[in-house]
Amino acid sequence: MVPSASRLHPGPRLVPMVTLLLITSAQLFLAVLACAQNLQAESAYVRVNQVGYETGNAPFRAYVMSKRSLSGATFQVVNSKGVTADSGHLGGKLGRWGHSKTVTYNVYAVDFNVPGGDLYTIKVSGPVAVTSPAFAVDSADTLYSGLLLNTLFFYETERDGRDFIPNALRSAPGHLKDANAQVYNTPPLDDNDFIDNVPPAPPLVSAGLPNINADGGWWDAGDYEKYVETVSYTAALMEIGTRDFPNQMGANAKANPPAPPGSISYAGNSGPGVPASSDFTDEARFGIDWLLKMWDNNTKTLYYQVDNTQDWDYYGEGDPSSAGGDCGGTYDSPYCLITEYDIWTLPQAADHFQQQGDPRPCDPLTTYYICNRPVYVASPAGSPISPNLAGRLAADFALCYQLERASHPALADQCLQDAEDIFALADTSYPDPAPAEYGGTCSNCLLTIAPFDGYPENVWDDDMELGATELYFALQSAGGAKNLLAGLPHTNSMDYLAQAATFAHNYITRIYDQGFTDTLNLYDVSGLAHFELYRALALAGNPPGLAVSESRIRTQLLRQVDDAITQSRTDAWGFGYVWSYGDTTSHGAGLSVMASEAAYLTNAKRYDTYAQRWLANVLGANAWGSSFIVGDGTTFPNCIQHQVANLAGALNGTSGGTPVLWGAATEGPSSSATSGVLDGMILCPANGVDTFRQFNGNDGAFNRSQVAVYQDNMQSYTTTEPGIDLTSTSFLMWSWRMAGHPSF
Repeated sequence: MVPSASRLHPGPRLVPMVTLLLITSAQLFLAVLACAQNLQAESAYVRVNQVGYETGNAPFRAYVMSKRSLSGATFQVVNSKGVTADSGHLGGKLGRWGHSKTVTYNVYAVDFNVPGGDLYTIKVSGPVAVTSPAFAVDSADTLYSGLLLNTLFFYETERDGRDFIPNALRSAPGHLKDANAQVYNTPPLDDNDFIDNVPPAPPLVSAGLPNINADGGWWDAGDYEKYVETVSYTAALMEIGTRDFPNQMGANAKANPPAPPGSISYAGNSGPGVPASSDFTDEARFGIDWLLKMWDNNTKTLYYQVDNTQDWDYYGEGDPSSAGGDCGGTYDSPYCLITEYDIWTLPQAADHFQQQGDPRPCDPLTTYYICNRPVYVASPAGSPISPNLAGRLAADFALCYQLERASHPALADQCLQDAEDIFALADTSYPDPAPAEYGGTCSNCLLTIAPFDGYPENVWDDDMELGATELYFALQSAGGAKNLLAGLPHTNSMDYLAQAATFAHNYITRIYDQGFTDTLNLYDVSGLAHFELYRALALAGNPPGLAVSESRIRTQLLRQVDDAITQSRTDAWGFGYVWSYGDTTSHGAGLSVMASEAAYLTNAKRYDTYAQRWLANVLGANAWGSSFIVGDGTTFPNCIQHQVANLAGALNGTSGGTPVLWGAATEGPSSSATSGVLDGMILCPANGVDTFRQFNGNDGAFNRSQVAVYQDNMQSYTTTEPGIDLTSTSFLMWSWRMAGHPSF
């Protein structure tokens, strides 16, 4: 992207000297007093879970951050009628949040208990006076049912192809030409990730395979690429959600849930195309349908990516750059190819896109690969499959069998056959963790996307553990070999359970014990796989002789949650993940899911408390006082890096503007913000002001290398871009809080 030009802001308006002479001493005193009060208020802030707190789970926790000491300060919790429902002194100082060498915030706890069924604010008095945003205290169903519907709205809006759903943000299908897409070999990349097919090789080299139908699937994020890497992860979590929480994400989900209390806007009120409930059944099937297109079980061929994001050497603006068209380089070529990453449009524009100055749409020398999106094949037919993708795809299709066996038996049989065949082709010769390189072709990295450093996943035993466990459940659900498809390679569920235990053991020794573990997110599904394996071992009666036992995998899951609790004790906000590490929203929701699993396994109150607190951290109980999920809470991202939201949506959602991309989980705080614009972008914020900059910082004394940054600006993909994988942990988080336990 091209960096945006700096914008000039007018200087302060000067008051004429004659006017100054007319100001009386009394007026001057009042002005100074008002200024002092404003500065005092601006030095302290109350941070709350803006969605609200669950009735019956007190004490509830909010936070006060202040540049001044608040020793002796008091608080009142005031209901919607102005009545004080609780009061007391602030809790002890939880820590410091270092903003700069000269500015540090002190962070204090506000622990309180009030009745449910109302909206509240917290008023702090003492050295400073400050009031919180309004928040609800109510049942989990009341708080979260609408948020689940918001989340489903996000996925329906992300649909590509002919089965799109018209709604407040979508008016036409996109990328219909994907239904007849040409297949190419993965291109070589130079150290700058430019495609490096040297002439006379063409810009992309055909794989010599028939065109495929790659229609459908979800866009990966704010762009329009489609990856097996992220869809396989998203679909697995969505299927588990519909299976485990049928009253929240399945067929029994409540129809037309009301707006969350105190919400500014709500997808459920957005008009035609809104989901009727938070039943994700059809949405999960939509994801599976696309994954089935990306796997040809007849030839055992995996296609892993639709669309290209990388510029070209020789044929574009790479190195060397083409001399053709607008490329302005030195290499003698008529080409000046661009990609869908180089334009900013609604999805329906791609099929017949014409660049300004081109003689025709889809010009072979410029925009051909925008109109005719390439599909990349993983490797020749029958080749081993990267184990991260093999494990997750096996889980996807095994879960498909579990969910569809009764209602769509033909689909279920196809899914189970594919699951077993893919699992058998997993290439487990990779070390774990596998190598990770940043820039250029990585021949010994796991297969994710092109370029690899777009999604640099390097752990895979967890994926294989999940795949084997879901295959165990699938075969168990059939009720015996006689009910399975004839000719299925494996019909003994215990074979898969033994393999799942082995992969779990490998994860513990190779990843966890060596310090490479992560919390539940795209790059590490152990926080879900261990829970699934625990339940499988319990169902099987904890058979002896496996690589891990029921008690050991339970202990391992609890250890990983306890590690996050240990981390939270080093953070003033009690967050179980380092704010500057990135993908903060996804990790926070994943932590909440893992803590809910731990609470279910142990009945320990402390795990349930952390599940709620980590949920709160991504919904406003943080240094920035912002929720990082669009439409959830009272302060949330207005300016996300998402083409549809930017071009068809409101850019003032926190002021009540609609429509917005409800339910989209953004990246959240990271180590840095990014900038850059493309033609057609609607700048947001229009004035370029970074309202959250004053809250950037790190736990403890200021350390520039550890600073976490959050910027609500559509140019900053590192903080405001949403993604299908980022949002996946949120629907499980809401469901766990509402249900309390899985039904499966």
